[in-house]
Amino acid sequence: MTDTMQEEILGKAYDARLMRRLLFYLKPYRRPTFWAAVCLLAGSGVAILQPYLTKLAIDRHIQNGDLEGLGRIAALYILTLVLVFAFECLQTLLINTTGQKVMSDLRMEIVGHLQKMDVAFFDKNPVGRLMTRVTSDVDALNELFTSGVLSVFQDICTLSGIMAVLFWMNYKLALAVFSILPLLVLVTLLFKIKARDSFRRVRTALARINAFLQETITGAAVVQIFRQEEKQFRRFTRINREHLDANLLSVLYHALFLPLLELISALAIALIIWYGGRQALEGILTTGTLVAFLQYSDRFFKPISNLSEQYTVLQSAMASSERIFLLLDTPPGIRPPASPRARSVGKGGIEFRNVHFAYNPGEPVLDDVSFRVDPGEKVAIVGATGSGKSTIVSLMSRFYEAGQGRILVDGIDVADFDLLGLRRSIGVVLQDVFLFSGTVGDNIRLGDRDITDADVRRAAETVHASRFIEKLHGRYHARIGERGSTLSSGQKQLLAFARALAHDPRILVLDEATSSIDTETELLIRDALEKLLKGRTSVIVAHRLSTVQNADRIIVLHHGRVRETGTHQELLGRKGIYWKLFQLQYQGSAPWR
Repeated sequence: MTDTMQEEILGKAYDARLMRRLLFYLKPYRRPTFWAAVCLLAGSGVAILQPYLTKLAIDRHIQNGDLEGLGRIAALYILTLVLVFAFECLQTLLINTTGQKVMSDLRMEIVGHLQKMDVAFFDKNPVGRLMTRVTSDVDALNELFTSGVLSVFQDICTLSGIMAVLFWMNYKLALAVFSILPLLVLVTLLFKIKARDSFRRVRTALARINAFLQETITGAAVVQIFRQEEKQFRRFTRINREHLDANLLSVLYHALFLPLLELISALAIALIIWYGGRQALEGILTTGTLVAFLQYSDRFFKPISNLSEQYTVLQSAMASSERIFLLLDTPPGIRPPASPRARSVGKGGIEFRNVHFAYNPGEPVLDDVSFRVDPGEKVAIVGATGSGKSTIVSLMSRFYEAGQGRILVDGIDVADFDLLGLRRSIGVVLQDVFLFSGTVGDNIRLGDRDITDADVRRAAETVHASRFIEKLHGRYHARIGERGSTLSSGQKQLLAFARALAHDPRILVLDEATSSIDTETELLIRDALEKLLKGRTSVIVAHRLSTVQNADRIIVLHHGRVRETGTHQELLGRKGIYWKLFQLQYQGSAPWR
């Protein structure tokens, strides 16, 4: 499902199942939530008293010339204003503080869940979509918790209280006022339908803008190289126009709905003046009651207006919560065993037994692959692009599960290892090095407090990374940009070597690790690697055969199967696939098949 399609799914404006699940996050904060609700009810109750105090002031004191009693009513009215202010202030503080804590907990749960997900999950889910779940979707829930739920609750309580007071004061006049409710319900339902359609269009248009920007900014270099700026700008103009039109339509619906509410409110006031005024002239209704009815009528329509505005908040929150829970309910494809047979790798022997694997059904990448790497042995895996070399590395670290067959480390199936212990024992240096924003030392240490500054320097010196680090301003404390943007490809590769060696893994895997290093740098680290790989099980995946000639054994993959095994000289002597690869790289022979 694409990002745009996910954004189009709105569901109900209120889903009891989702709301119950959302309210579960309030459980640790029951006390502040309870007191926020108490403040809300108290504030609403006190506010409802104010028009009634006006009635008492007119009927009992103004008409009777009781100045002293009028002063007491005025003082009481001021007290209600102070109480309403205090209750609203305390309620706002409590619920917003609670809402921020709930959102923090939810973000932590989402990020914690993402960290448990397998690599295959990230292959299928774009980064932009996952970031939206942690950012804008959580923000939509924050608005629900801090204003939506309590505002709806407050408005409903206010409406109920006003209706009860009006019927208690004069049920005939109250029935006359509420005779316009069918018209109010009709207008509200029409707005609800239109607002829902408008909200879907706005959200879909926004998703398209986000998708376009993510693609265009990421591929900015390609856009400029092929002179596609004008074409991309025209595409964005069209997408941006759709977003503008959707928002303008939403503005139109609100512009029509709110004045209609004002018109209906004015009709209610006209009914009170006409019908209530006649009762007052006939002596059936007091002047104070008539004035109180007018004030209550004005207050009655404000919550209805607020409820219409909260509809969009509820709609957005329910849609966001459904997407968030869909993510949280997705189980990790790779699960650690409940009772692991081993916590970490010992000697480091590796064995693949009849392993089959496919990223997509019906498209096998590995077909009945079997081989063995003895502890301390240095084995190279070579083959054409797409032959399955990097897949073997991923399966070894259990980033994916084998479809068939078994992968053993120290004679134990990798599925029976403690997952963190297994990966901690395998150091992997990839072709595409990922560096984090931070210092050089932080990127070598990666948060491992057991690795001292001396260990960091020693690892950097061993792979000759210290040569360029010492020239940086701040040296090991020098800050590097996002993804190591301030470093060259070769420098990033050297840092990756230093990172792997600093963690002292029992098994070291080099996956095209020297492909971005120039010949001079490769010569510098070759001697260091020979020393470091000694006594350590190592698997070297490479296209450049110059990096694997000194391996104890070379495994040749072709179309997902092991076709040849032997030393460099043995494989050249057979004049098979490896010999053809060698000829292609060093003697310019015609491509082989």
